[in-house]
Amino acid sequence: MRSQIELIPVDAFNPERHWYPKALNATIHPMVNFFLNLDKKRIIKRYVHLHPSVDRSKLEELLNYKCKHFLWGGADLINSTSAGGKRQMVVIENNSCPSGQKSMPLIDDNREDGSYRLLVERTFKHAIKPKQGMPKIKGKLAVLYDKNYMETSGYAAVIADVFQEEVYLIPFYSDEDNEHIVIENGIIHLRQAGELIPLRAVFRYVTQRPWNRIPMHLKTKIVNPIIACLAGGRNKMVAAKAYDLFNAELEDSGLRINIPETIWDVSKTEIPLWVKKMGGQAVIKIPYSNAGQGVYTIVNERELDSFMAEEIDYERYIVQSLIGNYNWSSSSERGKFYHVGTIPTPKGDTYVVDLRMMVSSTPNGIRPLCIYSRRTEKPLSDTLESGSDSWSMLGTNLSIKKGENSWDSDTNRLMLMDRRDFNKLGLGLDDLIEAYIQTVLSTIAIDKMCKQLFNTKGRFRAKLFKSLNNDATLLNEILL
Repeated sequence: MRSQIELIPVDAFNPERHWYPKALNATIHPMVNFFLNLDKKRIIKRYVHLHPSVDRSKLEELLNYKCKHFLWGGADLINSTSAGGKRQMVVIENNSCPSGQKSMPLIDDNREDGSYRLLVERTFKHAIKPKQGMPKIKGKLAVLYDKNYMETSGYAAVIADVFQEEVYLIPFYSDEDNEHIVIENGIIHLRQAGELIPLRAVFRYVTQRPWNRIPMHLKTKIVNPIIACLAGGRNKMVAAKAYDLFNAELEDSGLRINIPETIWDVSKTEIPLWVKKMGGQAVIKIPYSNAGQGVYTIVNERELDSFMAEEIDYERYIVQSLIGNYNWSSSSERGKFYHVGTIPTPKGDTYVVDLRMMVSSTPNGIRPLCIYSRRTEKPLSDTLESGSDSWSMLGTNLSIKKGENSWDSDTNRLMLMDRRDFNKLGLGLDDLIEAYIQTVLSTIAIDKMCKQLFNTKGRFRAKLFKSLNNDATLLNEILL
């Protein structure tokens, strides 16, 4: 674990420090490369050709959308199918400050900083420009982080190169005193050797309850701002409501965000009732956790009892229908969606996989940056035994928490967009386009929720937020 403050100089970027070894020399799959270089006109024409009911002008408007708050996100999607064979990309969540760069093969071998630079040039650089009529803040640039040193140090090095100035790389953990960070008059300062160094702009990779140490209102420019997390990027409760509201807005366009059936604002005592209503198979989520923490797949009474025995501080949960195996469901439940999974291995095993699609808002709309996939530890089983561990068959997240501020990744389950791994996913070009459009729709939904949570004077609407997410523990954590 790295915890010291670093000052990153210009020309310090070294690819070997910022990619997983298995990704460093991987060759991107031609189909993925082709997709990432497709222009919007061709994507729109192809999508409308396959979905004649979609409003072409609306789709064009959405792909050209410029986010105000949720500038950079990464959606986790599941390639699913119905009992009738209908394929669909389903959004599981969309993450503010997502990982992914260290897992992405280079699109262009001649650009060794890859999509790290694309994000900084396309999005961060434009977002921190002083607005006309607003006072210009003097100060340094910094990257704040609470995990993922491999990527955050990469971002710091690229920001230094793009802006041609030194950049501070600063740890900012949730359970430490953090005396090195001082916020005065809306400006974030770094305290170092008794001196307060003002920061004019910050690239944020603070993911663990960032609202408990970074205020909502800042003069220091920040990407992503905290509202992006509270409005859905790190808050699954509000995200579900944002998707629902945006789907209502999209009703006449032929477009919609595909999400599992979701019940929100559930108290812990109500959870067994909703799980029973969903046929005894469901996913329970603590809405404010991430990195695979706080997500519980339930397929039997033992797993439900185990969850109910846990002591959890938060008061409200969401319960979602489970995307599982077709053979697990009774005939009365066969309107659900099921995992497509990987191409069977030589042993005949099929693994559940997800797809992470990272995008960012640019002057030319929302554009894809990088993609990777993760598979489960164990293959899908056709039968469910009473003692089955469903998470090992359904949980794809690679993060492993080793201590309070220490994380590791199970890279054995990482599947790259390279010539070898991509073929095992069973995905085609149209699947990638569908994943991109679902990511764009969910990103816009959260950005629109961000806007709703500010009044005309730019102040946070605390009462509205409380009506959307009335969890006293969460509300007490938020710094206004």
